[in-house]
Amino acid sequence: MSCASCAARIEKRLATQPGVTTAQVNFATQLLTVRYDSRVIQPGAIARAVEDLGFRALWPESPNPAAPRGSATLDHRSARDLPRTIKPDGNINRLVVSAVLAIPVVVIAMSHGSIAWLDGWWSRWLQLALTTPVLFWGGGPLFLSAWRGLRRGSASMDTLVALGTGTAFVYSLAATMAPGFLAAAAAGAAPGSPPGAGHAEYGGGGEAALVPVYYEAAAVIIVLVMLGRRLEARATGRTAAAIGRLIALRPRTARVVRDGAEHEIPVEQVAVGDTVVIRPGEKIPADGVVEAGDSAVDESMLTGESIPNDKSPGGIVHAGTMNTMGSLRVAVTRVGMDTALGRIIRLVQEAQGSKAPIARLADRVSGVFVPVVILLAAATFAAWWVASPEGERMSMAVLTSVSVLIIACPCALGLATPTAIMVGTGLGAARGVLIRHGAALEIAGRLTTVVFDKTGTLTRGRPELTDVIPAAGFTQEHVLRLAASAERPSEHPIAGAVVRGALRRGIHAPESAGFRATAGRGVEARVEGKTVLVGTLEFLRERRARIAMEDRAAELASLGRTAIFVAASGMDFAPAADQAQVEDQAQVEYVGQVLVVGVLAVADQVKPGAFAAVQRLSAMGIRVVMMTGDNHHTARAVGNAVGIKDVLAGTMPGQKAAAIEDLRSRGQVVAMVGDGLNDAPALARADVSMAMGSGSDIAIEAADMTILRGDPGAVAEALAISRATMRTIRQNLFWAFAYNAAAIPLAAGVLHPFTGWLLSPMIASAAMAFSSVSVVLNSLRLGRATRDFSGR
Repeated sequence: MSCASCAARIEKRLATQPGVTTAQVNFATQLLTVRYDSRVIQPGAIARAVEDLGFRALWPESPNPAAPRGSATLDHRSARDLPRTIKPDGNINRLVVSAVLAIPVVVIAMSHGSIAWLDGWWSRWLQLALTTPVLFWGGGPLFLSAWRGLRRGSASMDTLVALGTGTAFVYSLAATMAPGFLAAAAAGAAPGSPPGAGHAEYGGGGEAALVPVYYEAAAVIIVLVMLGRRLEARATGRTAAAIGRLIALRPRTARVVRDGAEHEIPVEQVAVGDTVVIRPGEKIPADGVVEAGDSAVDESMLTGESIPNDKSPGGIVHAGTMNTMGSLRVAVTRVGMDTALGRIIRLVQEAQGSKAPIARLADRVSGVFVPVVILLAAATFAAWWVASPEGERMSMAVLTSVSVLIIACPCALGLATPTAIMVGTGLGAARGVLIRHGAALEIAGRLTTVVFDKTGTLTRGRPELTDVIPAAGFTQEHVLRLAASAERPSEHPIAGAVVRGALRRGIHAPESAGFRATAGRGVEARVEGKTVLVGTLEFLRERRARIAMEDRAAELASLGRTAIFVAASGMDFAPAADQAQVEDQAQVEYVGQVLVVGVLAVADQVKPGAFAAVQRLSAMGIRVVMMTGDNHHTARAVGNAVGIKDVLAGTMPGQKAAAIEDLRSRGQVVAMVGDGLNDAPALARADVSMAMGSGSDIAIEAADMTILRGDPGAVAEALAISRATMRTIRQNLFWAFAYNAAAIPLAAGVLHPFTGWLLSPMIASAAMAFSSVSVVLNSLRLGRATRDFSGR
């Protein structure tokens, strides 16, 4: 494709195909994304519809026979060749040779007779000889593209350039081969009239006066168009570098165990069910489960966390992550595009191939741009033919109409939005934020409210032991030892928090016997011959016990923590380190046959960056709300800890979705941030949905953005990136529209009667090349910005 008009033509053609739901063409990446009904149309028919317009339709990925049906491999060559495939006509050899041939043509033209030996009829023939290969060899692909479009009744940027350079060349050829005929035509006389009837006169010896030629315009325009596309291809390739960097994360080979021996094979040949060996310092080739070995794996490319995660048998590892220490044997569960890395690449590709709603105006203009410019060029030719003096009408008409054709640039319109989206989504991916599509990027740039789920979003998502309060006469160590021993067989999250708390404090919990659990209440077990109860207030009441330490439990609950009573039988003395510490034996509470030895508290602790994230969002002028299914005390405690005043507690999934709708009905642009299955309805109702990458697959699939590292601070980063991207898109669109609005009249010579300014076609071609390259460079500036989107 040579310009946005090509993209518009392909979209229009595919929109008429039966079974095609949507078709989006990204001019910057040269990618077509089609959603279709496979019962009505097949990919082959879609490709043929594209080829009927004169384009080639190539599949971007190669199939992997070892991969599951419907999946594809990650192609290392695509990362290397991406900049080259974006603009296939940016051949450096054509550019260099054409530039070398064009230089003497420009020197001759610019001498204006000041160099005597360069002035004369022979210099015209030399310019013709040098310009012809530039035009038809260097610009051959351009003319071929224009001819194919003409045969199909369509026009593109190539059509404008071909018309402009072709007109300049044909006019110059006529001026070289038949100057008398052209001079007579320009003067308004009939061909063959006496010499004095026209502007050009015949000198002595029958040599005709030299009529102006524009070989240099034709040659330089071709060279500048080629140079512009070359620069555009390089710059656009850099905007797509995020995909290449992601693909490069995966190793090229893998060490597979087959028939009892290790074999090093290309990573594309790894299949599900294989066992791979990963040595220290090597990247993991596929997703899998550790069968043997212990190591620490650097998963920063997925999570953003710099500290490696410990892996042991049963642990899950992901393709592209780095094994840092020991050797691992891994059973492969997912390969290619089915891996976590593959899903990330697919999400980024989809986002970079999508369009933001702000691009619709540019798309509509691009669809009619080329025909309108051709009409304007024809009108310019006619106007100057009528308005110019007789001796100048031909040269003025040709000069201005060619300038109009050359200076008009639909490329800038076509590149304004996709290049910025590519850089913005790539920047997000590098910072652990996956943005699904351009629409989400645009809406996120104008959010007014962000709603956070509590569990797993603002908090760690699993309870941790926070308090150990012993009864008088008992120590924290003794209370926690009894509780951890009783809870060890339990799989309940609270039991896990108690056991982890004991381990962190270096407390050994002996084996228990007779373990019994009452769902939602507590557990009972025998520890060193004693009956130990660990559970809720109701759990103790069910055992007809007098309740003690309620005040301490209520105090913990007011802080948003869950209180757990620990009681034991046979505790007829206080096992404190110093018996003298028990001044009043009445302080030792007996509950029937069971002695309350203390109260524990667990809580889902706030993530370290949650408070700073809320503060930064507030500083950006965004209202922050928290919704949770937890009780009011817990919700308020977490809200206070992170600095959120608007807290909705006790909300079920349906109520969360209704709350989002209520906010939107009041004119708010709302983002929902969640991580659980219960968040999926609310995520679907929000203007922009964000899922924590540590959450469920359903939440991630329902979300417009995914925060890979699970850090709430990344939400503010995502919004800052969105705002910066939209600002860049608006700058690009303003420049693209303003450039064409100002350049076309200038090229048409509107100012010439007042100022004498007349634009040379060479200057027009340079301006056209600069306009599209400048849009891409402005988009790249977004990725190179020195500002820190993290806010630190």
